Amino acid sequence: MPISEAHVGRSYPATSPYEVTGPKIAEFATALGEPDNPAYHGTDAIAPPTFAVVLAGAAWSSLFADPELELSLARTVHVDQGFRWSRPLRRGDQVTAQLTIEKVRVRGSAAFITIAVALATTAGEPVAVASSTLLHQGEAQ
Repeated sequence: MPISEAHVGRSYPATSPYEVTGPKIAEFATALGEPDNPAYHGTDAIAPPTFAVVLAGAAWSSLFADPELELSLARTVHVDQGFRWSRPLRRGDQVTAQLTIEKVRVRGSAAFITIAVALATTAGEPVAVASSTLLHQGEAQ
């Protein structure tokens, strides 16, 4: 059965912990064109806000690996992205990501899928929720 409204609310196990390190923060900041921003360096470094996609993206694998949904990354477009922050990601954080399907709208062979990925420290402290809307085109019949 391809993805449908019946899958709303389905959650997947959290990812393995990811350590937010100083070098990874610096690498990401450089990719954003902000290699000299002092917020992204030192023992109190925070990660750029969009660094959260690194963690959220790891959780996507469980969605695409679910055989019941019949999803293919090759037929998926990432339409929208948003973040709700509890606090910044910090150097030294050990973070997991847990994906939940929040909304599904099927229109013909296409499905608009809204997912939320909850990021939390291994101690259970909420950090952020990364919400995405995906457009998936089913296989031609």
